[in-house]
This record gives sequence, C-alpha cells and structure tokens, in this order.
Amino acid sequence: MLEVRIIPSLLLKDKGLVKGIQFQDHRYIGDPINAVRIFNTKEVDELIFLDITATRENRSPDIEYITQIGDECFMPFTVGGGIRDIESVKEILNAGAEKVSINTYAIENPLFIKEASDVFGSQSIVCSMDVKKHNDGSYEVYSREGMKPTGLNPVELGGKFEEMGAGELLVTSIDNEGLMQGYDLDLLRQVTDSVRIPVIASGGAGSLEDFSIAVKEGNVSAVSAGSFFVFHGRRRAVLISFPSRQEIERAINI
Repeated sequence: MLEVRIIPSLLLKDKGLVKGIQFQDHRYIGDPINAVRIFNTKEVDELIFLDITATRENRSPDIEYITQIGDECFMPFTVGGGIRDIESVKEILNAGAEKVSINTYAIENPLFIKEASDVFGSQSIVCSMDVKKHNDGSYEVYSREGMKPTGLNPVELGGKFEEMGAGELLVTSIDNEGLMQGYDLDLLRQVTDSVRIPVIASGGAGSLEDFSIAVKEGNVSAVSAGSFFVFHGRRRAVLISFPSRQEIERAINI
C-alpha cells in the first residue's frame, strides 16, 4: 500500500485558480470548484488551497468560498493565506477544512502556532516556509508571498515551528516553483534531517520520478505540486489531471 501522500496544491486569487513561476506572473487557469470535482473522480489523497493575495490584502481566506469548496471536496484539504487569529482557524476548520497552513504570521509570531495547536491539536496546524537559495549555497526563508527576506534559516525555523506544536511543515523552493524541473533536494534533506514531524515537499515537480526522488533522497513524508497537475505539454496547455494509483505506485515503488 502506498503510504506517501501526493497532494495537488491549488493557488487561489479572486476566487479563481491561478499558477505562476517562481511566485510571479500568475495566470488564470480555471474554476477551483471544477478542479475539485475532477480531483474527486481521481481519488486524490488530499488538496492544499493557498489564497496568495490574502496576506497582502490583510484578510483571511473567504470563509463562504471555503465552505463551497468543502461542500464539493470528497478528500481532506488544507487552507492557507492571511491567517492571523484563532477565530479564523476555527472558521476555516468549521467550513470543512482538515488543516490550516500558516506562513507569514507563524514567522512573525511563532507563539501563535503554540496557541493554535493547543486549541485545535497539532494535526490541524501546518507551518509553511517559502525558501530561496543564495549564491553561496545558503538558504533563507521569505515571508509575504515570497517577497520579504526574513534572515531566517529554514532548518532553525522548522525546528522552532516543531517546538511550538506544528504538526507538519510545507517547504517550498521559490527558485524551483513552477519550473517543473525537480525539487530542491538539498533543502528538503536539511529540513527533514532536523525535525521529526512530517515534511511536505513543494516547488518544482514535473514528473512522477520527481516525487520518487523527493521521497527517497529528500526523506519527505508527502509531495505537493501545482503545475504538474494543471499543465500539459511543452506549451503548458491547461489540463487538470492526476495519475492513476497504479502509475504512482510503479513510479514511487515504496
């Protein structure tokens, strides 16, 4: 039985589904509800929805829209974007989400992670880190949609999030995101070697082999991708899809 989770990550903007490259140049690719219905038929493990403008607009995700997604979604899903208070976490979970993903505010106020995990349980709290690699090979976490350098190392921050009660880490390579050329394995290994909680790889998947490599060499517990599930061919035509369970098992072979 395949134990590794394969998770489509869907970016929301103005109630539309968008995708970009390296956190920039996002293009509209369709209706999120329609994507959910397609993924329902494919028996996807779970989904991640990230509202990419919520932090910039100083708001939490649209609860009414999250409820609509929850009414359609047959699988567990995570919601992130602009979450800064316990009430927002409560509303998102009550709307049908299984987990919340917290990024910028977790960096600005790590004690919020402890508060949220104490109230809702660690299994409901995902801490997200968007990471850039510098020319000297060092890594730095960026906040606010990957725009603001924090001066923080992902290994140290991941450990801090674990200490505060996060149940899972979502680690995204800003440099690799959207390129479909593979995950940053060095980044993943550094983080997975330093924490005991599950780590989700994000940013760069372009093939089933990339999933396998991330699991075997990056030691992650789950893999997430966006472009791989919504684009087809060299021209990146929009085609929402998901490989069969047999295809995944043959590729990952775990």
